Amino acid sequence: MDLKLFALVFGTVFLAELGDKTQLATLLFAAREDTPLMTVFLAASAALILCSALGVLAGGLVATYVDPKVLSYVAGVGFIVIGAWTILAA
Repeated sequence: MDLKLFALVFGTVFLAELGDKTQLATLLFAAREDTPLMTVFLAASAALILCSALGVLAGGLVATYVDPKVLSYVAGVGFIVIGAWTILAA
């Protein structure tokens, strides 16, 4: 296992997920009275694992047709455009 890659992916995904709507939805489910917290944790974890698996599969499929370097540039430009749009909309 490439620990450097593991740390990079973990840190990136952790920071991206921190405080987003998924975390807020999970917080709201867990805040309900008489809610089994382990059930909320396991369901939220399973959903995130499935979403990550779909992302990995889609990324692998796209990488067979598109050069990963080009894909990286396109993703970077996409994030910049979304960020600029968000700033302008605010």
